[in-house]
Amino acid sequence: MSEPAAYTEADIHLIQRIIPHRYPFLLIDKVRDIVPFKGAVGIKNVTFNEPHFQGHFPAEPVMPGVTIVEAMAQTSAVVVGISLNLIDKPLLTYFMGIDGCKFRRKVVPGDVLELHVSVKRGGGKIWKFLGEARVDGQLAAEAEFTAMMDLKG
Repeated sequence: MSEPAAYTEADIHLIQRIIPHRYPFLLIDKVRDIVPFKGAVGIKNVTFNEPHFQGHFPAEPVMPGVTIVEAMAQTSAVVVGISLNLIDKPLLTYFMGIDGCKFRRKVVPGDVLELHVSVKRGGGKIWKFLGEARVDGQLAAEAEFTAMMDLKG
């Protein structure tokens, strides 16, 4: 295993060098406070221009809970990419399980969603994380999730 990449923050360009997601499914704008094999904080600036708001819900836009959980997973994949120095490698991340998922408040356009993820178990192909999504310091969602990391190519 190689040394972790020397980044404590990932802008959108570095994120795209680590995970394959693109519009309309790239759900994080930045990742900060990256500590390899420990965790990080993803940032999602929620805007009305996102496609899911056309139907969820037109009169009262609310970010779907599944996209909040996906944003936590994308943040976690960046942590793995930095931890295992997988920048510019074909890393794919697959959900294996989601446990204890709870939604505590609505996330709406104009919110800045902070995705706090911490590694519970990792280092190989299977990683387990604890995630909390917060808006203005308030808990919006929480989940424990397991993912398999796969290098293609």
